[in-house]
Amino acid sequence: MTYKAEYIWIDGTEPTAKLRSKTKILPDGAELPTWGFDGSSTNQAPGENSDCVLKPVFSCPDPIRGGDDKLVLCEVFLPDGTPHPTNNRAKLRPIAERFADQDPWFGIEQEYTFFQAGRPLGFPDTGFPAPQGPYYCGVGADEVFGREIVERHLDACLTAGLPISGINAEVMPGQWEFQVGPGGPLEVADALWVARWLLYRIAEDFKVAATLDPKPVKGDWNGAGAHTNFSTKAMREAYEPIITACEALGERVKEHIAAYGHGIEDRLTGLHETAPWNEFSYGVSNRGASIRIPWQVEVDRKGYLEDRRPNANCDPYEVTRVLVDTCCTALEKAGQV
Repeated sequence: MTYKAEYIWIDGTEPTAKLRSKTKILPDGAELPTWGFDGSSTNQAPGENSDCVLKPVFSCPDPIRGGDDKLVLCEVFLPDGTPHPTNNRAKLRPIAERFADQDPWFGIEQEYTFFQAGRPLGFPDTGFPAPQGPYYCGVGADEVFGREIVERHLDACLTAGLPISGINAEVMPGQWEFQVGPGGPLEVADALWVARWLLYRIAEDFKVAATLDPKPVKGDWNGAGAHTNFSTKAMREAYEPIITACEALGERVKEHIAAYGHGIEDRLTGLHETAPWNEFSYGVSNRGASIRIPWQVEVDRKGYLEDRRPNANCDPYEVTRVLVDTCCTALEKAGQV
């Protein structure tokens, strides 16, 4: 007997990487082997030296095929055994290991938009729908579009054992969100990439495309982000480390913006619940700030912060890497660990 293993990896497409996958048939009980692919077809190698290597790093049950079949997330390596330049997971690993004693946790809110026939799902064939307002967490066929896909995706993620913690309709018609976490940086980032793959694959069956475009419709419509909730053990026990982390983030704005996804200037304008991309601020219960401290966190004097800057199309390996590096370094220097 055999089973199907769907090998999934992140390609080298710029400015925003894409997911790729292919199927390997393996004997029942067989370990997941290293595999390979043509990097010249994924923007990861020239044609005259095209071999790239796939090394499995995370696997889970395949909720689409069922049975003993698996989804297999891989890192990309060069044939000489070194991580491929596009392998951002390899860049996160040493940072995650270095600060593991601070026990960093993440929860990422992945927004996305359904498109069909070149228009957001729910938009009329010509013109625009009624202004945004009633669609957020809405109910009813005149306000919510794509729910069947969303429910299928949620069930698939749960069957796969991914740490999905919720879903909701978002501010624009055809726009939705799912949340991944809480968990460590590698755990949450791995789960988010696999959840994205499942979203794209399930939407295929409905002839709908799911996009992570950070500003899918120009004008007076919300963009799509990946608000990132972050804490360390010290932050979950006291308030001062949260302020220390916020102050540290304000000192490394350019580095973080560069890691938060292409097209961030189009989304972070200071409108539509965003702060300007080139300004930094933090505040309690303020969705117009770069960093929001939830009101309950201030009341409890402990908890977490929400970085509202990452785009929907961000690489979660990059986002978690810079947040851990910036905040954990600052807490270490301040003796707040």
